[in-house]
Amino acid sequence: MNIALWIVQILLALLFMFSGVSKFLMPADEMAQNMPPFLSLSFIYFIGVCEVLGGIGLVVPWLTKIRPGLTPLAAFLLFVIMIGATVITAMGQAALAIIPAVVGSLCAFVAWGRRAKA
Repeated sequence: MNIALWIVQILLALLFMFSGVSKFLMPADEMAQNMPPFLSLSFIYFIGVCEVLGGIGLVVPWLTKIRPGLTPLAAFLLFVIMIGATVITAMGQAALAIIPAVVGSLCAFVAWGRRAKA
C-alpha cells in the first residue's frame, strides 16, 4: 500500500506542478480562450499557486518527515479543487469531466491513505 501511495503521490505532484506552472507561462489571452468567461484571470493564477503548493505538499512533508500531516491536508485540498474542476468541465464538455474526476479520486485516495499515519 505504501508503494502505491508513493507512486500516486509522485505522479499527482508532477501533474499539479506542470498544471500550475503552465498557468503562469501561457499567455493570458490564450488561456482565456480555454476557460469559461466567468472565471477571472486572477482566480486562474490563484488556482495555479494552489496547484504548485499542493504538488509540493503531496511529497515533501511526507518525504522529509517534517510535518507529515501536511501531505494528507494537501491531498484533500487538491481534491476540493478537482471537484470544482470537474463541475466546470462538465458544464462545457461533459465527456471530458471524467479526467478531473479521476484525478480528484486519486487525491482522495492519497488523503485517505496518508491520514492514518500522519
